[in-house]
Amino acid sequence: MVTGDEATAASRRAASRSALVARLDSLGDVIVSGPAIRAIAASAEVTLLCGPNGEPAARALPGVHEVLVWDCPWISNPAPPATPETLGELTQLLGDRVPEEAVILTSFHQSPLPLALMLRLAGVGRITAASVDYAGSLLDVRLRPGEDLDEEQPEPTRALEIAAAAGYRLPPDDDGRLHVRRPADVADLLGDDPGPYVVVHPGASVPSRRWPAGHHREAVRLLTAQGLRVVVTGGPGERELTRYVADGRATDLGGRTDFGRLAGVLAEAAAVIVSNTGPAHLAAAVGTPVVSLYSPVLPAIRWAPYGVPVEVLGDQDAPCRSTRARECPVPGHPCLSGVSPAEAVEACLRLAAPRLEAVRPAARTAATVPAAAHLPEQNGQLS
Repeated sequence: MVTGDEATAASRRAASRSALVARLDSLGDVIVSGPAIRAIAASAEVTLLCGPNGEPAARALPGVHEVLVWDCPWISNPAPPATPETLGELTQLLGDRVPEEAVILTSFHQSPLPLALMLRLAGVGRITAASVDYAGSLLDVRLRPGEDLDEEQPEPTRALEIAAAAGYRLPPDDDGRLHVRRPADVADLLGDDPGPYVVVHPGASVPSRRWPAGHHREAVRLLTAQGLRVVVTGGPGERELTRYVADGRATDLGGRTDFGRLAGVLAEAAAVIVSNTGPAHLAAAVGTPVVSLYSPVLPAIRWAPYGVPVEVLGDQDAPCRSTRARECPVPGHPCLSGVSPAEAVEACLRLAAPRLEAVRPAARTAATVPAAAHLPEQNGQLS
């Protein structure tokens, strides 16, 4: 983990140059941009332009000097109207602090060109981005995805390549992994029990990436049957879901953690079971092993948790592969519903074993998990 003092020292060294880094989508997208942002921050003072969903992560990333928040009409979902007022908000945010250059970080399906046009009109002198479309004079440095920018690589390394094209590389002592500033203390949430625990996070940003809630609940039962403490996490709108999944067996933290407190809970966990959603990347950023219940609507090579031990579960060749679907297009959601709770628990025990044995030597994980687990009827239950 990178400390605030280290980030401040880097900012002081970089004060002679200014760079705007744009990453306008969601929480996980901002987290995985962290290594590229640190590369730029090593020699420039970084202002990070992000969307409302990514703001908590933006404020936690080492190397960020200032955060500007703007709801972008061509990136956010749902998108605000593309009106003069909406576009004018960005101009007002920049004010007289127009940076010398900008690096626009986007995913493979997003265009940097509308933002490049706005930044050019605001007076930014040098702009770098990746674009499949002809950019004319909008970009000074253009990477062509699929040609001089490999698209079959993890998103953090893709962003690092864009930063490198702009002339920024990580310092030799930077490990290139995901990091956030020191997580918040969570002793008040976890109680007096100092023992190890695993986290189950049943929510996801879109339905197509969610493992059935009944599967999560059964995984909690199997984990607690092994003598493990389980903590269930979720956002304010997921309290009913986390209550159902915890089922009186696990510590239910639904709605009780902001970004920093969730980072603290994940940092102390032996492992986490989670879908392809922002907290999976946050777990990676605090160094916690991840059982990734991964729907292939986005390629795992690009978006699986990065830089930590991970086991990816789910049918990566399912018909929904690479569709970017938000709602599952296949009846029954087979790519994830076909992953049994027992499989997820077995993967969790494998990943958690080193931390469990280090913290509590008596808590060996050699006990076997049933090859198949009986799931209760899910009619009328969350799934």
